[in-house]
Amino acid sequence: MTSHERPGVYSSYEASTLVSASRRGGVVGIAAKSGSEHKNTLYRLSRYEEAVSTFGEGDTLTGLIRLLFQNGASAVYAVAAGEEGYDTAFSLLEQAEGLTAVVCDSTELSVQQALRQSVLEASAARRERIAVVSGGAEGVSELTERAQALNCERVVLVAPALAEGEGAELAAAVAGAIAGETDPAVPLGGAELIGVGGLSAAYGDSEIDLLVRGGVTPVEEVGGICSVVRGVTTRTTTGEAPDNTWRELTTIRIVDDVIPAVRNALRAKFRRAKNTEQSRGAIRSQVVLELENKRSREIITDYGEVLARADEENPNVCVVEFSFTVAHGLNQIWLSAHITV
Repeated sequence: MTSHERPGVYSSYEASTLVSASRRGGVVGIAAKSGSEHKNTLYRLSRYEEAVSTFGEGDTLTGLIRLLFQNGASAVYAVAAGEEGYDTAFSLLEQAEGLTAVVCDSTELSVQQALRQSVLEASAARRERIAVVSGGAEGVSELTERAQALNCERVVLVAPALAEGEGAELAAAVAGAIAGETDPAVPLGGAELIGVGGLSAAYGDSEIDLLVRGGVTPVEEVGGICSVVRGVTTRTTTGEAPDNTWRELTTIRIVDDVIPAVRNALRAKFRRAKNTEQSRGAIRSQVVLELENKRSREIITDYGEVLARADEENPNVCVVEFSFTVAHGLNQIWLSAHITV
């Protein structure tokens, strides 16, 4: 600080463009190739500086982590994929708790399908999350075919790639934006993406129609600002039949907000309880309380009757049944003007 002998208060400072994490956003996991020696090791990073010290300032993985922080992630779990592939990296991320989204830099369909399987298995184990991937510089028809091959409500496919990039940058920015939105019912459409620009393609309205209906989340650049046109998942069919139930990204995000909230509340309050009528009444009341909270915050619009009963075959199990209606995002406003001349 100082080498002088005069008594007093001394100070120093430094300026930096390094990125700090959002205090409110969710946590994002990332698996990507890296020139770093730290392969197949899970790192939890709360600041961009930690990524620089771990993977190196000019490393590709470090740049993707920067985009995650810039767009809303509060923390990042990062794994540098080894030369043998992404399986180990996906396995490490699969065990991580509290992830909102997971992003991968690979545009290989087989790798993205492996990520989809990892995300599904983690979500089935009460670690719900969404995967975000890119199709690179593919055309509209190739992108919709890729979405069909993924076809999952937990996978988001973004397009196009940047003019100078493979598409991972845009996927990282979108994953950060998803994590940065704390209200799951707010549509992703219109979200500005920080740190990306110079898209490789500009879609017209007809192309955007094809992409959205085909399960692709398009991004556009207007006035030098990149933003999401509409956030959708790749889930467009059930079996062989068209199915739009899970098309809107907000649907799965609301499910991932409501179900864990109810589950965590019951786990906290009924860790040691009897399976009696009184306890089941208390469980029902707690579920109603959680659903009322979600309704007051306009995450859901309504819910049905909540039932709590002892399982007929296993007296140690309390079965809780309820239904709810998700809030729908506002994607369009239609004006109808009647003009008198």
